[in-house]
Parts: sequence; structure tokens; C-alpha cells
Amino acid sequence: MLRTLRLACLAAVLTASTAQAAEPTLPPEQAQLLASISAANMRGDLAFLASDALEGRGTPSRGLDMAAEYIASQFRAAGLEPLGDDGYFQTADWRQIAPARERARYANAPDPIPVRNVVGVLRGSDPQLSQTYVLVTAHYDHLGVRPGGGADPIFNGANDDGSGTVSVIELARAFAALKTRPKRSIVFMTVFGEEHGLVGSRYYGAHPLVPVADTVADINLEQVGRTDDSEGPEVRAAALTGADYSQVADVLRRAGSLTDVRITRHPVNSDRYFAFSDNQALADLGVPAHTISVAYEYPDYHGAADTWDKIDYTNMAAINRTVALAVWMIANDPVAPRWNAANPKTAKYVEAARTLQEGRAPRSP
Repeated sequence: MLRTLRLACLAAVLTASTAQAAEPTLPPEQAQLLASISAANMRGDLAFLASDALEGRGTPSRGLDMAAEYIASQFRAAGLEPLGDDGYFQTADWRQIAPARERARYANAPDPIPVRNVVGVLRGSDPQLSQTYVLVTAHYDHLGVRPGGGADPIFNGANDDGSGTVSVIELARAFAALKTRPKRSIVFMTVFGEEHGLVGSRYYGAHPLVPVADTVADINLEQVGRTDDSEGPEVRAAALTGADYSQVADVLRRAGSLTDVRITRHPVNSDRYFAFSDNQALADLGVPAHTISVAYEYPDYHGAADTWDKIDYTNMAAINRTVALAVWMIANDPVAPRWNAANPKTAKYVEAARTLQEGRAPRSP
């Protein structure tokens, strides 16, 4: 009862503040979704995931395994349905999938070296649209322990990408708490091995847990916690990779106009970094997929001092409310977003999407 009252009050406050920033005000169910996103929850999650106890979450490592168990426990507590081959885990053997330079290190290991994507699904409410999927993703690995790099050998990776990881957890909680679920199903996934070249997301792309042809969009969260961008402070603003590549970008901008968050296109990095995060693995398959970030470059990037106490949790919650609203819009729209065929940079993605749809099996009535 107290939680219900608290959320109702937060929803009222959020709706009132949104009304001052943008019109029209949000409907109650959307306001409730956004109000349930908690900066305090994310601070608590990240204080653990980016702590020294997890030793920088290198792939593979004991710390990465601990992080996977923690994320799975939060998905379970939220009420997501497990989607992996082992509960919430999609498991691979690092000996077989690591980049060549890494594989040689483990070639003589006698036993499998498990690495795991952590995946849960919230089933949609519509009989037909629930057979289609919106993905919300982030990578939960970082650089691990690097002796000889200075007094602090642990690269905690709070912003890169602990911030995206705790955002996926918090978004899962918010959507799972809704009384009426969105029409489409939503897959929440955190992946391993991004720092080794998108290994976890590419493994998912090669072994999808829901049909790729029925996956309508992916919003990937990367570095959403630091506002001290090298080009100047970024507050209530987020940059999008491939910002003019698909209609997903249009939905995010529309959501931002309602949450007082600017969704921007960096003149260089929007296109440059499209291939540098896990959205690329889905885009290559034809799925409209983008990464949202607050700071592309910031002090301590890939450094040992990227710690959880430097995150702007209030701003991160604002960014996540925008993402939540965009996901809600996509998940309730019967028309799936498409690539922008007028942009020549999307030609290979447009072709991949066409091939994907031509080869999809007819959906059962």
C-alpha cells in the first residue's frame, strides 16, 4: 500500500513537471511507468556492480560471473520470465568464441570456460503483437584487473558500462510493475565481451533467443551515467548513434520532447560510434538498433578511476525515463519502426531487413 501511494505521488509530481516542460501531459499509465524509475535503486545496484569485489568484470572472470548472478537475481525479483538456455543465462564457451588473440591463451584449458548473456522477457499483452519483440540491451563486462597500470589495478567500469547495465535492470523493474503490460514483448538483456569486440551480442545474433525477424527494435544503453563530457557538460541530453538511420531515433526524440530531455546527433560521433557498441550486432541482421549515450568521451574513460561515486544518478534517471517512454511507444505501436532508406549509410541495413522479412515464416494466427 505504501509503495502504491509513493508511486502515485511520484507519478503526479512527474506529470506536473512534464507539463511545465512540454505539452501534452502524459497519460496516467505512462506517468506511472516513468515515476517508478528510481535513481536510488540504480545507485545501489551500481555500488555493487562497479565495486572492487567484482574486479572490473573482465571477460572471462570471477567478477563477471558474480555480476551475471546479480543481474539474474534482479530480473527474477522483477518478475521477468527467463529466456536463456539455462534460466536467465545464455551460455557460451569462451575457448570457442573468443577473438583469436584471446583464444590462444585458453587453447589448452581442459574444461569449458562459461561466459553468459543474461536475458529475461516481459511478455506482451496483445495476442498478435506479443509475438514480436523490443530489445533493451547493455554490456555488463569491462576491462578487469590490469596490474602495472598504477596504484589501482581494478578498472571498475562504472559508466562503461555499469551505467547501462543498471539502467536495463531498472527499466525491467519499471515495466514489470505495470498493471497493463505493453502490447509487444520486451526482452531485457545484458551481454558479455563487448570490450573484446561485441562478442556477446554477436553470439546472441548467431543464436537468437527470439526470432530476429520478429524483433522490431533494439535500444542499447552505453555510458549514460557521466555528464562531464570532454566537449562540455551534458545535462538532460543524450546523444544517439545513427541518429538519422531509422524511425527509432524519431521515437526517442518524441519521447525526449515529453520528458524534457534533448536527443542529439553529434556531428561526428553519432555515425562514428554506431559500430562501436552492441547495437551493431542487431543492425547487421536488419533490426533497427541504436545506442544512446550521455558522454562519448569523459575523464577516466577506460581508466581505473571510472567509479560509481562519479555518476550523476538524477540525470541518469531522467535519461532512462526517456528510454522507457520510447520503448513503451514502440511496444504499443502496431507499426514497427523502419530504417531510413533515404540515407545512403543505411543501405546494407535496409537490405538486411528486406532479406530478413522475405525469409520469415508466416506467424501462426
